[in-house]
Amino acid sequence: MDIIVSQINFVSIICICIILFAILFAYLKKIMMTYTLIITNIIIFIISIINNNVIYDLGFRPIYLSLEYFPQIYTLFTSMFIHGGFLHIFGNMFVFLFMGMAFEDRIGWKNFLIIYLITGVCGALTHSFLNLGSPVTLIGASGAIFGILGAFAYSYPRDEVVMPIPVGIMLITRIKVLYAAIIFAVIETVIVMFDVQDSTAHFAHLGGLVSGIILATLIIGNQGVKTKQSTKTAIYHDLSQVPKSHQINFSNLRKLATTNELKEELNKIENESVMQVRDAWLEHFLDKVVCPKCNKPLNHLNGKIWCEENHFNIKY
Repeated sequence: MDIIVSQINFVSIICICIILFAILFAYLKKIMMTYTLIITNIIIFIISIINNNVIYDLGFRPIYLSLEYFPQIYTLFTSMFIHGGFLHIFGNMFVFLFMGMAFEDRIGWKNFLIIYLITGVCGALTHSFLNLGSPVTLIGASGAIFGILGAFAYSYPRDEVVMPIPVGIMLITRIKVLYAAIIFAVIETVIVMFDVQDSTAHFAHLGGLVSGIILATLIIGNQGVKTKQSTKTAIYHDLSQVPKSHQINFSNLRKLATTNELKEELNKIENESVMQVRDAWLEHFLDKVVCPKCNKPLNHLNGKIWCEENHFNIKY
C-alpha cells in the first residue's frame, strides 16, 4: 500500500495549536494536567468527527520511521490525542480520570506530564518496531495511560483507584494500583502470545506499561518507596473518622476563599469523603489562593500557608 503524504490540513494545524495551547494554559493557570489532557482529547475527538482529515494527518504509522516519511515523526506526539470512536475515547478517559488525578497529586504536574508523553511515545514505538513499514494508522492515548499505570504501580502500589476490570464482564471497582497493573499486564501478554487479531495495538500497551515503570525508577526514585512504607491510602465515608493528621482546618481556609469560585471549590473539598480526591482538589485550591494583603501567590507546605512578604501565616 502506497502512502501519499500531502500538505497537512489547516484543521489539523489548528488541532496541534489547541494541544500546545492547552498544556501551556494549564501550566500558567495551575490547572491539573489530568483535567487538561482529558478536555483536550475530547475537543480533538469532536473536531476529528467533523473533519476526518485530522485522523489521517495526526495519526502515527510505523512507516513514518523510515527516512522517506521521517518529517511525519511529529505524529508520535499528536496521535496520543486522536481516537477512533466514542467507546475508544470514553474507555480511555474514564480510566485516566481516576488514575491520573490521584497519581498527579502524588508526583506533581511536571513529572506527570513527562511520564505521560514519553510513555505514549514509547508505546507507539514498541508497536512500530514490531511492525516496521506498516501503513496502518496508530491512534489513541492507551500507551500513555498504560505508562501512567506502570509508573503509579511502581511508585505507590498500595494506593487504590477506580478501575474497570474485565472479568467476563466489565466490572468497575476500587482496586490497588499494583493489582490493576498485574491484571492488565497478564491480559495484554496473553493476547499477544496467542496472536489475537483485533484492531488494538496491544504491544503499545505493554510498551507503555514497561516504560512507565522504568521512568518511575528514574524520575521518582525512592520517593514512592518511602511513602509506601509510611502511608496507607484510605477512603473515609464519614469525615469524622478521618485521622487528625488528615483533618483540615476549614475555618482558616475560608479566609482565603475570596471569590465565588474559590468558595465553591472549598465547599466541594469539605464535602468530599474520598481522601485522595479531596487532597487533589485541596492542592488545586491552594495553588490559586493569594495573600489578602499583597495579592501575591501564597506558599504552602506540611499544613502551613504563608506569604513570602510575611503578611500572612496560618495552619490548616
